[in-house]
Amino acid sequence: MLHVHFKKAALGVFVAVLVVAAVGAFFAFGGLKLPLLTSKPPLGQTPNSFEECAGAGYPIMESYPPRCNVPGDGTFTQDIGNELEKMDLIVLERLRPNETVSSPLVISGRARGYWFFEASFPVELLDDSGSVIASGIATAQDEWMTEAFVPFSATLEFSSPVTEKGTLILKKDNPSGLPEHDDRLVVPVRFR
Repeated sequence: MLHVHFKKAALGVFVAVLVVAAVGAFFAFGGLKLPLLTSKPPLGQTPNSFEECAGAGYPIMESYPPRCNVPGDGTFTQDIGNELEKMDLIVLERLRPNETVSSPLVISGRARGYWFFEASFPVELLDDSGSVIASGIATAQDEWMTEAFVPFSATLEFSSPVTEKGTLILKKDNPSGLPEHDDRLVVPVRFR
């Protein structure tokens, strides 16, 4: 009888050691990623945007969209346009938000068939001041008369703008001209 109690006790100790080792391994190998605390920059240099926060070396959280944490002062979220709101209508596969672009700009992705009219939809590239620096047409690469996703591609050629940032706009084709049928995917970009 004493032998049975000894085996149960030894088994209990063994299980407890395994649990402690598993929890230790979880934290040791990054199972819980918490932002690192860093000191604040010198007075007057508190970041005011995601870019300033990341540039100052504050930790970037593993999230989408990326977020930069300034301990005690808040969090800044990177602008990714309206990608998350439109992902059930149109998805860019070649070109990601905040990617650095140059001419010719080749984009591709998938859009619901009703995003097209006559197998195409308009695309514009704007500089940071809102001026159109390129416009073109994205064309369907498959049968577009469907509600399913249809692959598309487009190429835009442009001169280097004076601004460092810009916006790519993929507009739902709207032959009716009625504002209630308008829609757009807005993607922030950077220029070389």
